[in-house]
Amino acid sequence: MNNSKTITISRKEIQKKGGLIILPLKEYQKLLERAVPAYYLKNREASDLDRLVEKGLREYRDGKTVEATSMKDAMRVYARKKN
Repeated sequence: MNNSKTITISRKEIQKKGGLIILPLKEYQKLLERAVPAYYLKNREASDLDRLVEKGLREYRDGKTVEATSMKDAMRVYARKKN
C-alpha cells in the first residue's frame, strides 16, 4: 500500500488549461460565497441603465423614494404615501 501524498499533474495539461491554483477547501468556499458575476453593458443597454440610475437618483433627491427593510414593507409604505 502506497501512503504517498504526492500528486502528479502533467505540465502539458496545466498549460493546456491555462494554469492551476491550489487552495484549501474552506478558502475556496469563501471565494465562491463572495463571487459576484460581472456584467458589461454596451450601446443601448448601457444607455438605458444610465437613464434608469439618473431617474432613481433624481427621485431620491426629490424625496419620492421610500425607506423599508423588505419589499413587502416597501409596498405597504408606498401604498400609504400614494393615498
